[in-house]
Amino acid sequence: MINKVVENADVAVVDIFEGATLMLGGFGLCGIPENTIQALLRKGVKNLTCISNNAGVDDFGIGLMLKTKQVKKMISSYVGENKEFERQLLSGELEVELIPQGTLAERIRAGGAGIPAFFTPAGYGTEIANGKEVREFDGKMHLLESWLKADFSIVKAWKGDTTGNLIFRGTARNFNPMMATAGKITIAEVEELVPAGTLDPNQIHTAGVFVQRIFQGEKYEKRIEQRTTRG
Repeated sequence: MINKVVENADVAVVDIFEGATLMLGGFGLCGIPENTIQALLRKGVKNLTCISNNAGVDDFGIGLMLKTKQVKKMISSYVGENKEFERQLLSGELEVELIPQGTLAERIRAGGAGIPAFFTPAGYGTEIANGKEVREFDGKMHLLESWLKADFSIVKAWKGDTTGNLIFRGTARNFNPMMATAGKITIAEVEELVPAGTLDPNQIHTAGVFVQRIFQGEKYEKRIEQRTTRG
């Protein structure tokens, strides 16, 4: 049985290189790999292509990596609440590929499943269709979209065991499971790390075969991106 535990986030990211393509799990600030992002900030690696639903906020998550100019390109579906992301997009400092959210999810899933391309109706008739093959299915026009894969997939789970099996909790599941399958190397940070054989096999969302490194994170802030209350 292979033990995939590394000491901490800094050890986990030691070989992430300049110009690498990263997938980072999470939706807004929910289920983001907080500890690993901090390690990337300390490492200072630059010219990264980051695939993530969005870049969170200015002072937390991927937003911090945008401030330090470590990100060359964002592949995402939403600019979100991040003013620095918006500023860099509009000024041309940051290369951005905006993708319909469902298409983004499916391109990542396809990358993990070994499916190089698929057709979808999302985006037909818009700028997203520029330069893409179009084909009609069942009376509706569809675009050909390609898979997304990464050099490193970085995910955050609730529980994991020493062999890399992962359980996600609630909406923090979001993009994490599919990203875990689509990286050459998948790094998982977890709130609770348990011995192999502890997890109920029926509750596991991501099998350890997809995970190469795992560590227990600490001091999770779990910020709320936009708090809405009713008076």
